[in-house]
This record gives sequence, C-alpha cells and structure tokens, in this order.
Amino acid sequence: MTVPQIYLASQSPRRWALIEQMGVRYQALDVVIDECPQPGETPAAFVARLASEKAQTGWRMVAEHSVPVIGADTCIVLDRQIIGKPETREQGIQLLKHYSGRSHQVLTGIAIVGPETGKHGAAVVQHIRVNTSVVTFRVLSDYECEQYWQTGEPVGKAGGYAIQGRAAAFIAKLEGSYSAVMGLPLFEFAELIALFGIGIFGAQRPHTQETEE
Repeated sequence: MTVPQIYLASQSPRRWALIEQMGVRYQALDVVIDECPQPGETPAAFVARLASEKAQTGWRMVAEHSVPVIGADTCIVLDRQIIGKPETREQGIQLLKHYSGRSHQVLTGIAIVGPETGKHGAAVVQHIRVNTSVVTFRVLSDYECEQYWQTGEPVGKAGGYAIQGRAAAFIAKLEGSYSAVMGLPLFEFAELIALFGIGIFGAQRPHTQETEE
C-alpha cells in the first residue's frame, strides 16, 4: 500500500477531487465533530475552529504520527449570518431566493496538524488559514429555484448550492478562490503542506517563516 503524504479529515468527494488535482497522495479519515457555531463567534473564527477540530480529531485517530493531517470547513455568510445546510425543500428554495441578485461571502478554514520537522517524535504544531471569497448570483426565477432543488445538488451542501454543479450557471461573478468555494482553498493548501516539506511537484524544503496558531 502506498504511504500517504497527508491525511484528510473529510469524507467530502469534492475535497478528495481537489487534492487529487494537486497530485498529492492522501488517505481520507471519517471524523465527527459538533459543527454548531458558538455564541458570539464570528464566521472566520467559526470555520477556523472547525477546521482545527477536524484536524486535531484526525490526528488522534492515526497511528502514524509522521504524516500531517488536514482539516477544512466552509460556511456561507449572508447579511452577517452564517448559513447552514438546508434540511427541507422550503429552506433550500428560500436560500436561493435570498442569494438572487445579491452577493454573499464564502469562508473556508483550513488547518494542518503534524510534527514540526516532519519526523516521528518531534513536537506537534498546528497552522491555520482562512480564505474569504465573494460570490454574486444573477437574478433567479422561482422556477429556477424550484428546479435546482429538484436536482438534489443542494442537499448536504453548505449554503445549499454547489459551485461545481449546475449552480455555476447562477454565478455572475466570483471574487476569490473557486477551490475555496468548493471546500478546499488550494493556494492555502499548497502553502500549508509546504511547511512540512510536501510539494505539489515533489518534496521541498519546509518554510521557516511561519506564525503558529
């Protein structure tokens, strides 16, 4: 069996596809945490905390502590409110109507936990990044909102839509990172794994200038 370069604390096929796009060997972990916002928590703090908790939980699950663990979490913010996953048809359609003709923020936190020097027995460190992107929807008709829900795409998605699916036809403008809106910001991902000597074109020297979280 090929040894993974990283562990990914996620069962999201979208995140798997993004890591595969980068050519990085990984093994997915099935982690379960409480994903409810805390009172007074800002959206940026929320996604950073959940990404950290996923990475930390994954780290405790693995026996091989020479391989870092990545955790990520995404939320949508509209009118300063964190938007969760729609649980009913009514919620899903209402969300699309709220997005119609407007802009909203997509925040994705990514955290990595691993040995400081990339060697077994080294001190364990954690690094966190948060990406903020802005998505603008064109005006949607009631028919489009209804039909999109019927596709099944919104179910289980943060904010109730998938940028990599049919909802791409609704997006008039994206300011930021397409991969972050999908669920894993690849710029930040590559930056973080480089801290552990992992490069998308092969091994590379870890960066030395870094602020720990």
